[in-house]
Amino acid sequence: MADKHGDFTWYELTTSDVAAAQDFYSALTGWTWEESEGQPGMPYHLFSADGIQVGGMLPLTEEMKANGAQPAWMGYVGVDDIGKSVAGISAAGGSIHIPPTDIPGIGQFAMVTDPAGAYFYVMQDTSGEESHSFAKTEPRVGHCAWNELMTSDPAGALAFYGGQFGWTKASEMDMGPMGTYHLLDHGYGLGGIMQKPDDFPISAWTFYFRVPDIDKAVETIRAKGGQTLTDPMEIPGGDFTVGGFDPQGAHFSIIGTRS
Repeated sequence: MADKHGDFTWYELTTSDVAAAQDFYSALTGWTWEESEGQPGMPYHLFSADGIQVGGMLPLTEEMKANGAQPAWMGYVGVDDIGKSVAGISAAGGSIHIPPTDIPGIGQFAMVTDPAGAYFYVMQDTSGEESHSFAKTEPRVGHCAWNELMTSDPAGALAFYGGQFGWTKASEMDMGPMGTYHLLDHGYGLGGIMQKPDDFPISAWTFYFRVPDIDKAVETIRAKGGQTLTDPMEIPGGDFTVGGFDPQGAHFSIIGTRS
C-alpha cells in the first residue's frame, strides 16, 4: 500500500546507551542494525526486520539532556507539504519545537506537539522510497502493529488529528473505568486514542511492536533488564499485549500471539 498523507512512516528511539539498546531490542524483536551517516559525531543507527528498514536510533546528546530530553520512542507522520502542515498544526493549537529541517537526500522533518502536549514528528519524504515501518494490512513481526495515544483530551485529539491528517473514528469500545477507546481508521486500522490515566504524567504516543511469542518476549524483557507493567493481556482478535520500559527508561509496548 503506497504511502499517503497521514500515514505513520518511521519510528525512532533516542537513548542514553546505544549499545545496550541494540542488545535489548535485538533479543526482543529480532531487529538487525546498521550504522548510517548522521550529524557530525552522532551516527544514526538503522534497524530492520527481515531485511526491511523499519526505524532508527540516535544517542541523547548533552544538549538534549540539558533541555530535558529523556530516552523515548517517537513516531513520524508523513505529510504532503511540511510547510503547510506545520502552519496547520500551529493554527490548530499545536506547538512547533523543531521547525522544518532538511535531511539530505530524504526530505524535511519537524518536531511538533498536539494541543495536549503529545510529541511527534511530521516528515515530507522526497526520496521516493515507500515506508514499511507500520504493518498496515497484515501482521508482520518486527514492525509496528499499532499506534496509541493516551491524552488528557480525547475529543480534542480526534478533532486535531482528523483535521491535520484525515484520520477518522472507525468505532469505539467501552473500557469501563478507563473510559472510551476510540479506534482510528486511515484506510486501514491505524491505532487508537484513549483518556490517559491520572497517574500517567503526560499525554503521549505509545507504539506496539510485534513479537512472535508474547510469553517469550516477556521473559526476554525481564532477563535483559527491562520492566513490564503488567502480565500479557488479551485484546480483541486473539493477540496479547504488554507495556513496559527498556533498561534505559524508554516506554514501549509489544503485541503478539501466545503459543
